[in-house]
Amino acid sequence: MLYFFMKKETKQYRQKILNNTYYYIYKNISQDISLEELAKLSSLSKYHFHRIFKEESKNTIFFELRSIRLQKAANLLITNKYSSILEIANACGYSSHSSFIKVFKKMFFYSPKEWRKEKYKEYSASLLKKFQNNKNFEKLEVKISVSSAILCTYLRHKGYTNDISKTWEKLNAIAYENNITKYRQIAIYHDNPAIIPLKDCSYVACIEILEHEKNKLSTFIIEESLCAIFSFKGVYGDILNFIRYVYHFWLPNSGYEAKTKPAFSIFKKNHFTSLQKEFDLEFYLPIKVIY
Repeated sequence: MLYFFMKKETKQYRQKILNNTYYYIYKNISQDISLEELAKLSSLSKYHFHRIFKEESKNTIFFELRSIRLQKAANLLITNKYSSILEIANACGYSSHSSFIKVFKKMFFYSPKEWRKEKYKEYSASLLKKFQNNKNFEKLEVKISVSSAILCTYLRHKGYTNDISKTWEKLNAIAYENNITKYRQIAIYHDNPAIIPLKDCSYVACIEILEHEKNKLSTFIIEESLCAIFSFKGVYGDILNFIRYVYHFWLPNSGYEAKTKPAFSIFKKNHFTSLQKEFDLEFYLPIKVIY
């Protein structure tokens, strides 16, 4: 029994290290992030931290950090037409223009300049092929408003795929066991599925909690932000096409630009937990005004 307890504690401890690391990276993506400061977050040596991170994530911290930076940059090059390539590189943590071009081309096969000149359309042509439909998103109303900060407990999931339902089942079970009975379900989308393979996209399933419900749960805050807010209903696959529409068509022509903060949905009905497999949600896209 003691051995089982220790294994459980170790698993929770390692998951907390992973969660804190990803949260820190996404929050400070514009900064120069070192192995030393990431290890310090968990009060570990560089060697011990990196070993745990690699065992839990299946990748090195350097691979993950580079991928996150470049995936963010690839999307901003599409959406933020008023920002220069260097400004986008800086926003994603690259201070050198030449090094950014080199690593970007290695990952996406095109230079940032070529990518911005619509080469991304060739790259993404087949990624959402099986989800493509004739749904018209242009008729959706959008409002620009400030979203309040939200305290959440959460579970991370790799991939924008149907097995997200298992993560939601586990998160709802965590809520039940911690006597959290009234809460909003929130999904965070770190990546644009039109340019990142679905299996590589980073998804976070969240439930809103109150301060006194934190207990020993892993928590973070979705920060207050100016957002473009869309309300719509659909079925699995529609959200992927919708995200593509928002990033590739609505945002570049809106007079706004995307922030590095991820988009998120607040569910009225969650297709991953609904027997009907339908969703009803509000989609929040953090933006900044161009003037």
